[in-house]
Amino acid sequence: MSNSLQSTSTRRTFVKGLAAAGTGIMAVSAARIPGANEQVRVAVLGMGGRGAGHFKTLQGIPGVKVVALCDADTAHLARYKKKDPELRLEQDYRKILEMKDVDAVTIAAPNHWHAAMTVFACQAGKHVYVEKPVSHSIWEGRKMVEAARKYKRIVQGGTQQRSCPAPQEAGRDLREGKYGKVLWVHCMQFNLRGPIGLVTTPQPVPAGVDYNLWAGPAPASPVMRKKFHYDWHWQWNWGDGEMGNWGVHYTDDLCHMLGWKDLPGKVVAGGGRFVWKDNGETPNMHFAYMEHHGLPVVVEIRDLPHSLKRKSAGVYHGARGGNIIMCEKGLIKIARGGGKAYSPDGKETIKSYPGNAGKGHFKNFIQAIRSGKRDDLAAEIEVGHLSSSVAHLANIAIRLGNKATPEDVRQAMGTHEDGVNTVDAVVTQIKANDGSLAPMRLSPMLTFDPATERFTGAHADEANRFLRPTMRKEFAIPDQV
Repeated sequence: MSNSLQSTSTRRTFVKGLAAAGTGIMAVSAARIPGANEQVRVAVLGMGGRGAGHFKTLQGIPGVKVVALCDADTAHLARYKKKDPELRLEQDYRKILEMKDVDAVTIAAPNHWHAAMTVFACQAGKHVYVEKPVSHSIWEGRKMVEAARKYKRIVQGGTQQRSCPAPQEAGRDLREGKYGKVLWVHCMQFNLRGPIGLVTTPQPVPAGVDYNLWAGPAPASPVMRKKFHYDWHWQWNWGDGEMGNWGVHYTDDLCHMLGWKDLPGKVVAGGGRFVWKDNGETPNMHFAYMEHHGLPVVVEIRDLPHSLKRKSAGVYHGARGGNIIMCEKGLIKIARGGGKAYSPDGKETIKSYPGNAGKGHFKNFIQAIRSGKRDDLAAEIEVGHLSSSVAHLANIAIRLGNKATPEDVRQAMGTHEDGVNTVDAVVTQIKANDGSLAPMRLSPMLTFDPATERFTGAHADEANRFLRPTMRKEFAIPDQV
């Protein structure tokens, strides 16, 4: 195979037929199901830090061969020129999808590309592993599920903790009633993350980046951030903030352990971007109160230090990440790598849940490709859509927020003690960083219909605007996938 780093900025017809909207690739053949001794041939789309991890992990799985890599930045691809003379390197993902010797693609491109690449890959007859959050919006996630079903593809979400024994076993215990009724859940991730810097004029696109291909379905608007790569996470056009970056791992554990089959019906969110003066748009302190069939759930992320004196992440109930699940007969605390169940007062250990952070997740994907059974997947695309959409609900709510006082936010939590305690903990942490509370925002209480995956009632029109992003025609997902 020849290496090609040539960019293609205009749409080419490279297989017979296009999707109805003229933006997707129609499936040209059914993907083969490799036998136990056959090679599974994979291409990686997006070769930044996470894509490099895909490449390394896939190379270590027996019977898997990485045959192609793709990235809109030729600098990312250049690192692999000497690794394998047969490795095909492409800037345009569409060239990868027309390759007949590719059985599956793994997607580590920026968030705004996850859904479109997944849909088009399914249409092209490829199986897909897509990083978290699997989508950039709730509508996109549903289209991914529809494409996987229509083209009968194996599609795995990149929430690898689905392959970790700790939440798997804890979920079984919860469903079997070992700890009695679940009373409330607190889902969280606390990070140490700094500001992304401040620029006042558009920055140049790095040499070697085809910006049309990088932006894809999202706006190709001027770059207003110092660091082109990665810091898109904190700008709404391309990223989903910390809620969709780290928080989604634990919203996935939440959905997994509690066996959720649909989304919460109510959400109200508070928070803002405190202390930092930068080009970031997403909140660095963000909490949402949700109700799922009457169950109170708080989902939150925090990116500030514990305080100016303590340069560590914050803590809540002795934890800085994972899920706290309060039950009638026990209290479960589980984060990446494992956790424990305690007596309701938290003083006595009842059971340990050792974990491995889901190290076998890619192997699970390959095994499901070989079996041809989507039920063999640990994180089939529909569950990835669900857990990503919990994060999207929190993000939509905060984007509808208006300026508020801490007392306003406390009142919005109603009588839910954990919600009120969360507000107080967040306020205390902001003050401990000498931060002003002026950026505090509070959303209205939103109602959501899990059956239609649309908001209803008051403020529904405003909220529904965020369900589906406006996409550039060349790369847009069609209504009918």
